[in-house]
Amino acid sequence: MTVRRNGTVVTADIHGMNPAQARRELLQLLDRLGGDVTELHVVHGYRGGDSLRTMVQTSLAHPRIARKMQSFLNEGETKIFLSAKGRK
Repeated sequence: MTVRRNGTVVTADIHGMNPAQARRELLQLLDRLGGDVTELHVVHGYRGGDSLRTMVQTSLAHPRIARKMQSFLNEGETKIFLSAKGRK
């Protein structure tokens, strides 16, 4: 998984991972993110199948996740809006 940060937004690219690997890595990332991070953009792709997108959008759960939204400009990306660290 490749991770980049731009201000309060972190982008994680999970291409090439299976859903179980991606879930584990994303949950670990969410545990490590500082409270100043407000969004996590997950780049999962969409042309090679939708198992990663489905996992991110339907079964990825963590106390920091406030809501999820498919990117309007990129079908291969899901935006996850985060609550402040320590809050649900």
